[in-house]
Amino acid sequence: MIAWLLTHGPARKVLGLILAAGAILLFLLNLRRTGERAGRAAERLDARERNNAIHREMLDAGTRRPHDRDALADRLRDGRF
Repeated sequence: MIAWLLTHGPARKVLGLILAAGAILLFLLNLRRTGERAGRAAERLDARERNNAIHREMLDAGTRRPHDRDALADRLRDGRF
């Protein structure tokens, strides 16, 4: 049967078209999967950037904190807290 497919012209054309369609289908499925992976990577990057910004804000707030109880009391009296 396979020998018949390979030796007759119209059957070879059909087999070639089926193989080409299969290759195109696999290529498109691979593109879709690659796009999904890229989307997930972009989401992870956005989340990481948000977390880093929050962490940076917390560190900045820590540098502006009062150094001792007297400094805290002064800030509370001045209303700058």
